[in-house]
Amino acid sequence: MTDSGAQTNELSTVMANCLNLENPKSFFLFAGAGSGKTRALVEAMKMFCQKYGQEFRLSARKVAVITYTNAACDEIKHRIDYDSIFAVSTIHSIAWELIQTYHKDIREWLSHNLEMKINDLQEKQQKGRAGKASADRAVQIKSKQKRLDRLTTIKYFTYNPNGENIGKNSLNHTEVIGIAAEFLTDRLLMQRILVRKYPVLLIDESQDTQKDLIDAFFAVQSAHSEEFCLALFGDTMQRIYSDGKTGLEKAVPDEWAKPAIVINHRCPKRIVKFINKIRSSADGHIQKPADDAPEGFVRLFLVQDGDGINKTSVEAEIAKKMVEIASDDQWSGDSQEIKTFTLEHHMAARRGGFNEFFEPLYQISKFKTGLLDGTLSGIPFFSQQILSLVQSLRSQNSFAVARIVKKHSPLVSANTLKTREFSLDEIRKADNAVKSLFSLWDGDSDPALIDLLKAVAASGLFAIPDVFVPIVLRVNSADDESESEDFAETTDNNPAIDAWDNALSASFSQLKSYVQYISDKSPFGTHQGIKGLQFPRVMVILDDNEARGFMFSYDKLFGAKDPTSTDQKNAREGRETSIDRTRRLFYVTCSRA
Repeated sequence: MTDSGAQTNELSTVMANCLNLENPKSFFLFAGAGSGKTRALVEAMKMFCQKYGQEFRLSARKVAVITYTNAACDEIKHRIDYDSIFAVSTIHSIAWELIQTYHKDIREWLSHNLEMKINDLQEKQQKGRAGKASADRAVQIKSKQKRLDRLTTIKYFTYNPNGENIGKNSLNHTEVIGIAAEFLTDRLLMQRILVRKYPVLLIDESQDTQKDLIDAFFAVQSAHSEEFCLALFGDTMQRIYSDGKTGLEKAVPDEWAKPAIVINHRCPKRIVKFINKIRSSADGHIQKPADDAPEGFVRLFLVQDGDGINKTSVEAEIAKKMVEIASDDQWSGDSQEIKTFTLEHHMAARRGGFNEFFEPLYQISKFKTGLLDGTLSGIPFFSQQILSLVQSLRSQNSFAVARIVKKHSPLVSANTLKTREFSLDEIRKADNAVKSLFSLWDGDSDPALIDLLKAVAASGLFAIPDVFVPIVLRVNSADDESESEDFAETTDNNPAIDAWDNALSASFSQLKSYVQYISDKSPFGTHQGIKGLQFPRVMVILDDNEARGFMFSYDKLFGAKDPTSTDQKNAREGRETSIDRTRRLFYVTCSRA
């Protein structure tokens, strides 16, 4: 029997023992890059089904399986033949499923949360000066106060985990996660409901699951360890989002099982050796290449940086050299098929042609996760409504146009058509609004996003997300008055709204390129967005100068620069340093090959 086969059998035995409902044992399965983590997850599910499937169907209990994307959910469902005892969903979906019937409790949580935010804004308003930021804050206060006032009139709340949530009774992504985490942590009844419905909870990519929810699941497991099995699958070296739990593996209780998959089925031998070296100073995990793995190629190219250097040309020349080294024509020329990873997203944004849209938003720390996965409030408005509509219009797909308008436009909502005497007039109004919006592309024009937003606001074609309301009101006021001194720039600004102000000046084509990037349809990328993906040719750009950031530093990782005093202080206190972050990035990018 091969090492790989022996490891699979051993792992299956460990998981079967843990997934024993008479004596459940929670576990953290270490699964490094290319180890077949999803295969192990599916194997665990199939073993459980063989033993408890019939019992669960009769008792209406399920195994909850949380994974990171809808695509990953679909892949797992397909591999288990859509067995009904498994509830496979994203973290946002299960969070909403847990809280969606507790409207009174949600209302109380929202009321408290809104009051805190209003008080914070009012305090800043009293200290701040008149100007643009003051006007934006006034709109925010008014909007939040209006939402607070109407909470008592809302009978039920709604939420869409896969899009924009802009209805009067809608919750946003952050609120749903926050509510679910707090309810699970503080309310014994919610814990009992989770345990009774889902005696087993499997979490894929656990290192990137939102930290408050991970802590809440830990609390549930600790209180109900005799009847609840929590299984985490992942690798802390591959944590790529800032809202994941730092040091997850160290937080796992000692009494949990901690099996590991050590065979890397993806990478050639030289690359396995290389990525082991990258993580050697971080933890004790070592991988082995598969028995039939090829030798592979790893090359380091050093380039003298300086003013005037054409980095695009340098990277193209390196790709040509790799044709000779690897005897592989697909490194260069018309048949080129390379995935290029950069240190920071704005480096990929410049190469991909969407920097003016991306960079202002990426500078806001609380925006980063949502910007990188496309869930940031405001993004689905453009990506799922405007972009989808324009693409359907360009392809003359009238059925798709009608479907998008029917799904998203308040002009033809069921409630609107029901309350209007002449519903045909509303349909014509929506049709005219679509034509008016599409006219902005006449003559091969590339309209700015702010012009699209203004057009939609004027026609009422789509509902405007709350994040854009202050901007639309301010722009309209400035357009209506010859003098706009009330909205003059001052140093007292709201960084989040300023970021959107700048991003909305970008062209529509940049938004389209950004959507391709986060959908992994671009030849450029970073460590975000490549979870579980693999490529036959990988080029990693190591360039601290172009990155311009302090979050990462290859110079420090390689010892060319000393750690800063902050790095040293964080290391002493057990906190993450820029060196730790860079090592993780380097590991993830190199291990895609």
